[in-house]
Amino acid sequence: MSGNCPATGVPSRHRRLSDGMREALDGYLSIDQYGLVGNLHTAALVGMDGSIDFMCWPEFDSPSVFCRLLDKNKGGHFAITPACASTTCKQQYLPFSNVLATKFLCEDGVGVVTDFMHRPRPRSRSHSHMMPWLVRSVEVIRGEMTFDMECFPAFDYARTPHTLQIDEIHDADPRVPARHAAEAENSVFQSVFLHWDTTDQNTESYNGTERAVFTPEKCEHDVGLGVTSNEADRLAQTAVHEMDLRYVVGCMGGGSCPRIKLTQSDHGSGLGQGVTSQFTLSEGMRVFFIMRSTPEDCSDLYLAKYDPALSMKYVETLLEDTLLYWLGWIRSCTYFGRWLENVERSALILKLLTYEPTGAVVAAVTFSLPEAIGDAGRNWDYRFTWVRDSAFTMYAFMRLGLTKEAKQYMGFVRALCQEKNPDGGLQIMYTLRGGREMAELELGHLEGYRACAPVRIGNGAADHLQLDIYGELLDAVYLYNKFSQPLSFDEWVDIRALVDYVCDNYDQPDMGIWEVRGKRQNFTYSKVQCWVAIDRGLRLVDKRDFPCRNKQRWQHTRDTLYEEIMERAWNPELE
Repeated sequence: MSGNCPATGVPSRHRRLSDGMREALDGYLSIDQYGLVGNLHTAALVGMDGSIDFMCWPEFDSPSVFCRLLDKNKGGHFAITPACASTTCKQQYLPFSNVLATKFLCEDGVGVVTDFMHRPRPRSRSHSHMMPWLVRSVEVIRGEMTFDMECFPAFDYARTPHTLQIDEIHDADPRVPARHAAEAENSVFQSVFLHWDTTDQNTESYNGTERAVFTPEKCEHDVGLGVTSNEADRLAQTAVHEMDLRYVVGCMGGGSCPRIKLTQSDHGSGLGQGVTSQFTLSEGMRVFFIMRSTPEDCSDLYLAKYDPALSMKYVETLLEDTLLYWLGWIRSCTYFGRWLENVERSALILKLLTYEPTGAVVAAVTFSLPEAIGDAGRNWDYRFTWVRDSAFTMYAFMRLGLTKEAKQYMGFVRALCQEKNPDGGLQIMYTLRGGREMAELELGHLEGYRACAPVRIGNGAADHLQLDIYGELLDAVYLYNKFSQPLSFDEWVDIRALVDYVCDNYDQPDMGIWEVRGKRQNFTYSKVQCWVAIDRGLRLVDKRDFPCRNKQRWQHTRDTLYEEIMERAWNPELE
């Protein structure tokens, strides 16, 4: 993505780049001006002006920490923006990865903000676990640029106040030569993609001498998302953690490194203070900002694993790990047809939407974005897994040769089939951990994206009857058996029960694929997908010789459905 960030004609100290970009939409960015980074547990939206405007933490369905996407004043944000008055912005992913680079070009120089969430390096002994950090790198690759950093969190969907404390780090390493980069295993790989000369023996770095600690107040809510009997869901959906912001600074060529100073600053939301900093970088200088949950376990083993000594070397290694993880993953793609780059990019984004602990696929990382501007009302929370959407995603993965994800999702489906509804069917959606409860609640204190209220969390459509999901799921299972690995007998028993359910209920009116919140109707699409479900079940019986005592009933129901669709699902007046 690229675009011109408007020239403001006003000195940069009075008018920031972000203000100019957001002026056209009354304080908001267009949705197509955001990139996505994540770690298969959560994700963040990064605007082309360098601002993170949306992030739920630490899980996809946890409360938001930054949510300016849904309220320009109260939502909270984490922005790193050049102070130049006239700038051209470009945003792209580093090759074969989900590491996002936002480039700023102005008369003074060229700067890059690189965003990522860590993924462990494949088969690494020293970094085998994921560091749950949000990392933002700022560097200048030509000339000199001044940047403004603002970090204003708004915890718990901007409902919970917090306090800010800037702590001095007394054991921070002083500014010393850091010849660590030349020792990295993949220094050439890193230097090519990151504009950072890892072989420069004159590199210096120092760790920040202060950190900002944001401590939210403890608050419990007796309604809405997180009020559930599922303990894993409750913990994730009500998680509001203390977080801190730290930094490390480096420079090449023997020059003096810039000094970073965090300054407390008030925010108009009234929820608590944030921090700001203005710093100037020249070519060869770099700053890493790291935001994370502060360690809650003070045991030596935990701290050694999740709170290591911060250094430029360590953060660079995390970035290298992440690049190599995504490169290794996309290499397993077997597609070599047309538009290869676009297909691989789509696969990488779909992978970002998978929830690693269970294999579930989140429909979207956001909540309450309107379906149409000005058409208030259809603003839903999509941070859950829909059977339909997940089935289509698995179809895409399998056709690209990415079968590991399909295997993980089949394990998730098996778990769902062990706890079906009392009538033998499935819900249309589940939480990412397989939970059933996702109470819907309107957040009246947030204005919504471009003032399109209401803002909702949770989803009241969880108990809808949508019969089409069985067709999409059975089609994905059929392809899984064909392209991934053969179904086991136990898996077949679960699938067979679902086909029996479809035969029992295919003639019922439902809410349809569009989740209309009105009365049930006989939707053509639902009937067609019921036919697909039964047909794929019969194909599995024929191809695998699976036992099926109700085969004749399945065949009769499938043929009856076919005739009903052809006779009744047609309007000659629209021919």
